[in-house]
Amino acid sequence: MGFFEKLGFKKKQEKLEDGLEKSRDGLLGKLGKAIAGKDKVDDEVLDDLEEVLITSDVGVKTTLEIIKRIEERVARDKYLNTSELQKILREEIIALLKENDHDKPADFDAQFTHKPHVVMVVGVNGVGKTTTIGKLAWHYQGAGKNVLLGAADTFRAAAVNQLKIWSERANVPIVQQGQGADPAAVAFDTVSSAKAKGSDIVLVDTAGRLHNKVSLMNELTKIKRVMGKVVDGAPHEVILVLDASTGQNAMQQAKAFTQAVDITGLALTKLDGTAKGGIVIGISSELSVPVKYIGVGEQADDLQVFDRISFVNALFDKDK
Repeated sequence: MGFFEKLGFKKKQEKLEDGLEKSRDGLLGKLGKAIAGKDKVDDEVLDDLEEVLITSDVGVKTTLEIIKRIEERVARDKYLNTSELQKILREEIIALLKENDHDKPADFDAQFTHKPHVVMVVGVNGVGKTTTIGKLAWHYQGAGKNVLLGAADTFRAAAVNQLKIWSERANVPIVQQGQGADPAAVAFDTVSSAKAKGSDIVLVDTAGRLHNKVSLMNELTKIKRVMGKVVDGAPHEVILVLDASTGQNAMQQAKAFTQAVDITGLALTKLDGTAKGGIVIGISSELSVPVKYIGVGEQADDLQVFDRISFVNALFDKDK
């Protein structure tokens, strides 16, 4: 790694550590109280640890899996100091996230197997979906990719206008037909245009809210179908954007969307404003879907490619 690469990595890690400050302080504070005055990991410590993880929004199912793994290590090693607990906890969470990382890590410099590479982005209103698309466009454009945006969230004029602003900021073209247009028609035109222009990647925004789950499922299925008619296998990725600050509500949203469409990756936003960073661990584990991006600030480069080791280290300690 060259000097400038090291500098860039350090800056990224510092932003990640700063963005997770509230989650880190909450988790470590609870963990410290749980083991205060105790010198070994016993049933009482594990019960307290279970409560710490659940109240840190890791989720019940994932928490029980982590506790089970730690119990196995205690049984195997016979005696573990509470001073070792944080290290063990860190290792088991990293291992758990690795098991759910089915795909290669996201890479803005990657060469796509399809051209255009079509990405459909889904999520409810208010989670930062359109902003995330804009930031993705900015990253891919900066990596030298020919990017095209599709404004298929036509139920809100604000969504179309917001994506237009991001297209100008990222200096990438956009296909849009305004509020009230048929979302599937916009998606079809976007992918057709990308194919004609030789675009490398297409990012298609979709409606964040319809009147019920059935209509949501039908709309997303229709959008997927029409894009697949233009480019084989499209969409090649379906990214679900979730607001990390909503904690377990984000988990419920994720479950609803996985019923409507095959999610290939997650983007967790607004981590810098919440103490609920544990949701990143729980949601990836419970849904068996990899986290691909996390948002740790408002700037375009505050949307980071998710690295499980860097994330877990930043969640437990700064400067690790």
